[in-house]
Amino acid sequence: MKKHIASILLITLSLFSCTTEDDNYITFEDLYEEGEEFLTGELGVNSTSANAFGFEVDGLSFTEIGAFSTGNSLFNQNWVSAPASTTARDGLGPTFNARSCAGCHFKDGRGSPLVNGEDSSGFLMRISLPGQDLFGNANPVAGYNTQIQDRANNGVDYEAKVNVTYEILNGAYPDGNTYELQKPIYSFSDEKFGSLEGILTSPRVAQQTIGLGFVNALPDDQILQFVDESDADGDGISGKANYVWNVEENTTTLGKYGWKANAPSLKQQIAGAFHGDMGLTSSLFTEQECPSPQQDCADAVNGGEPEITDSQLEKVVFYQATLAVPNRRNYEDLSVLKGKANFTEINCINCHRINQTTGISEITAVLNNITIKPYSDFLLHDMGVDLADNRPDFLATGREWRTQPLWGIGLISTVNNHTFFLHDGRARTIEEAILWHGGEAEASKNAFKQLSQEERQQVIDFVNSL
Repeated sequence: MKKHIASILLITLSLFSCTTEDDNYITFEDLYEEGEEFLTGELGVNSTSANAFGFEVDGLSFTEIGAFSTGNSLFNQNWVSAPASTTARDGLGPTFNARSCAGCHFKDGRGSPLVNGEDSSGFLMRISLPGQDLFGNANPVAGYNTQIQDRANNGVDYEAKVNVTYEILNGAYPDGNTYELQKPIYSFSDEKFGSLEGILTSPRVAQQTIGLGFVNALPDDQILQFVDESDADGDGISGKANYVWNVEENTTTLGKYGWKANAPSLKQQIAGAFHGDMGLTSSLFTEQECPSPQQDCADAVNGGEPEITDSQLEKVVFYQATLAVPNRRNYEDLSVLKGKANFTEINCINCHRINQTTGISEITAVLNNITIKPYSDFLLHDMGVDLADNRPDFLATGREWRTQPLWGIGLISTVNNHTFFLHDGRARTIEEAILWHGGEAEASKNAFKQLSQEERQQVIDFVNSL
């Protein structure tokens, strides 16, 4: 039925055309690719509501729908400190960043940047010392480990507070139109366990969680096909794989998740978030997040061993794995179609890749053998000095970041009521996010700046359609 509707649109809209400056006629038929609006094949959802990120993929069994619902409840519930009468959800903290998964990923969406004086839900600060341990993990900071927990319960001290100020950077396009960027500058205050001066830092904003099961089901070769560390093709883009410590398999495997591709599987990504963000132990991360000298933290009552059971963890993993990706909107608009052509012409597509195919999913067969359009290669790229955090993460250098999938990006304003982008939310619009690109993306950014104002808007319209 969806393909039939697209065919009708193709026939109808191809009757219309517009004239470019060089009098060449471009039509819908010239630019539209059949089925391009379906980013996950037939498993996408048609929604433009504030709940657009919260639907399950089609085809789940009755039992699987039950698991999805239970996982949804666990994802949204607030955890409480132990001891508590609600033993199924106690064990929060003692230090933490959020009380629930949804506290950072509201409506399965994207977190907001840090606001001084407010709780950090949706934002966190990674920290470390130079060097790495035997597994490639970042070196912990004495007294703090590798993440600042700025909240606490049970009378325990929180670790520190993170603060931000902004430097305004003004710029102009070649056509004379101006723009303004804001560069965040972070600092610490009220450090409880020693000075944090001079440590390595990396601010992070929570990402939208749609489509994660498709990524988990991608065979390694679907990602590694884009690796070009030595830039053998000379296009200035040299995607690099991150290999990280896999806790379950007790070995190093390909990283797929996180801003630095530092988690190898969806299960480890979620268990790591329970541990680092909420202070909840699991069978993957069994130690309390209480580095010496946080004795009050270590002495606090826990919520069991582990605090989140394997059954609970598996339900949350299933829920996150089966969240559907919304189908594209406005894909038939000529401005969007021209924007897609511009997006490809200025080489954004060489990092924001499409048409990878999943293999056999260990989570649900519904995700098997699906061709997806995530607009990401899931590889690391040098994004330049302006976006650098200067903090290594396994094989990722301080200038390298994983390509962020773009699916759903145009609905973040609807779901989360904001348009803050990039790893720390510094970009207030898609346009600003593009203008922050550097390193391997410098040429594409400069090509974007050379476009006319109308063409730049077309690129933005296209990205908003994803």
